[in-house]
Amino acid sequence: MPVTQFLERNAKLYGGEVALVELNPEMSDKRRMTWKEYELIQPTSSVAYRREITWGVLDEKANRFANLLLSRGVKKGDKVAIIMYNCLEWLPIYFGVLKTGAIAVPFNFRYSADEILYCAKLAQVDMVVFGEEFIGRIESIADKLSKGRLLIFVGDGCPSFAESYRELVADCSSQSPCIVLSDDDYGAIYFSSGTTGFPKAILHKHQSLMQAAEMEQMHHKTSREDTFLCIPPLYHTGAKMHWMGSLVAGSKAILLKGTKPEQILSAVSEEGCTIVWLLVPWAQDILDALDSGALNLNNYDIAQWRLMHIGAQPVPPSLIKRWKKYFPEHQYDTNYGLSESTGPGCVHLGMENIHKVGAIGVPGFRWKCKIVDEEGVQVQQGEVGELCVKGPGVMTCYYNDDEATKEVLKGGWLYTGDMAMQDEDGFYFLVDRKKDVIVSGGENIYPVQIEDFIRAHEKVKDVAVIGMPDKRLGEKTAAIIEIKDGMECTEEEIASFCEGMPRYKRPKEIIFADIPRNATGKIEKPSLRKRYGVDNLVAKENMA
Repeated sequence: MPVTQFLERNAKLYGGEVALVELNPEMSDKRRMTWKEYELIQPTSSVAYRREITWGVLDEKANRFANLLLSRGVKKGDKVAIIMYNCLEWLPIYFGVLKTGAIAVPFNFRYSADEILYCAKLAQVDMVVFGEEFIGRIESIADKLSKGRLLIFVGDGCPSFAESYRELVADCSSQSPCIVLSDDDYGAIYFSSGTTGFPKAILHKHQSLMQAAEMEQMHHKTSREDTFLCIPPLYHTGAKMHWMGSLVAGSKAILLKGTKPEQILSAVSEEGCTIVWLLVPWAQDILDALDSGALNLNNYDIAQWRLMHIGAQPVPPSLIKRWKKYFPEHQYDTNYGLSESTGPGCVHLGMENIHKVGAIGVPGFRWKCKIVDEEGVQVQQGEVGELCVKGPGVMTCYYNDDEATKEVLKGGWLYTGDMAMQDEDGFYFLVDRKKDVIVSGGENIYPVQIEDFIRAHEKVKDVAVIGMPDKRLGEKTAAIIEIKDGMECTEEEIASFCEGMPRYKRPKEIIFADIPRNATGKIEKPSLRKRYGVDNLVAKENMA
């Protein structure tokens, strides 16, 4: 059963009820509009502070986009990329793609123009749907990107190199295209990165999407009375799959375009949110604001808020201890997952297991886990090895990359690349990351890309990028740089040079030191992490 059936069911049963609300606290005009009002005035981005859409209209919009795609020759197996910020159009477009039998391909909105082009080619994308924030990036590669691809623009003032979403769907039927889908049909491609730092295209069947949706609803007991606050970007498997719990339950969700503590608390209060998914930095900011007195809980109506859960990065146990002091009645959960496992939940703590904070938890709904050694042999309980997971949400493959697929899929098991151990109670704990990915504020940052960039500096002999502990972000990027003999270099020079990279990739710390390498020429990053990085944070947390 594809997840599109849940949308169609909700449209029939709860068609007049609100499905999604888009909130943007940064906008000056605070008029509150329904979808119909929005379409009548066709506002610029400076007008709509709050928009909402019902289940019935969401399904109609998905049908219109699906029928548009079909009229342009899109068929099962074709790929439609989506690069947009969170908005009310995002999910209707996503479900419109699914309804045709085509494959939805969400792009990270942080991608540079070159990364957009690379991923479009890697996934063999047939169409790109983009928002107004991406006009400059898409325009710079439009001559290459548009070859054989339709470019559809969502917003006002459609650029000349694209076609307008609003105009295209206006005359399309709002009836279901009635394309028959099965669990074995391909549904989505998400992007990850291997140890080389280059993105891999992760192919999932509809079975994976259904597994994620049903698992989320079950893990967090999402009901018709719940309201989910979604802050992270919908291109991320975490945000979308957590929202799908609301899809299964037929309940409302809020798309909040803001991460400030007062914005989060105001959304919870004004919209009656009961479930909130936070990243560590946002939870940290809320606690810091409460500690300083900048935030007063008495100013907000939050009695209905029942669950706060965190994912996307390791969670310091001390943070949850602080959280429970301010919110003693809150349920808590943490979720572990990968894009290769359709996002979060293949391992989860469970709301009833807050006494085990620090663990990633136990196998999720319909999932199995094991820990193996370098030979693939399962280790004894309490021993450290590589965490492997198996279940209906495991990816089909890395698209067009058989070699990489064979490295991580073995006998139906997904080898996660994360080192873990299982305690005597059956709970899994992450011990170290086998890959060198840095997780900063819930975003994966790939050191190799940064290292390759910095090595181009004329004074740099060698460089290693690692994660350093950061109170707010969990980790921040640090570049350890070895300067060529006889040369001098300053932090300012390196920082200026790094302005050629996207902001989120720029090192937050620059350290001048020798780079240790082993006998085979590989950088000894474990020793660097022990000296500068996340190992110090883990050690301090264990002592707390």
